[in-house]
Amino acid sequence: MDATCSPVPYGTLDLMVLKTLDAMGAQHGYGIARRIEQVADGSLSLNQGTIYPSLLRLEQKGWITSTWGTSENNRRARFYSITRKGRRQLAAQAESWTRTVAVVGRLLGDRS
Repeated sequence: MDATCSPVPYGTLDLMVLKTLDAMGAQHGYGIARRIEQVADGSLSLNQGTIYPSLLRLEQKGWITSTWGTSENNRRARFYSITRKGRRQLAAQAESWTRTVAVVGRLLGDRS
């Protein structure tokens, strides 16, 4: 990780994964991680040790499902999709996150 990259803030990776799958449709783990890094514009770096435990946790909760398929480079890969239950969770987490950011912003003196 270079000096411009930050660790993923605790509790936000699941939200980022759900949002990525909601926006892009079925993706394999590597594709999800690269998309999050792309949207973060180089300020986050994800590795397999970060993304795959999140995917496993989300699947166990029933918020995503997975199927085997073939990746762009013709390799076998697991593709993940958000479920209806996952979309409800995404909406709830996004609302909670928005409230949290607003509170922290007020505490830090940001009036926006």
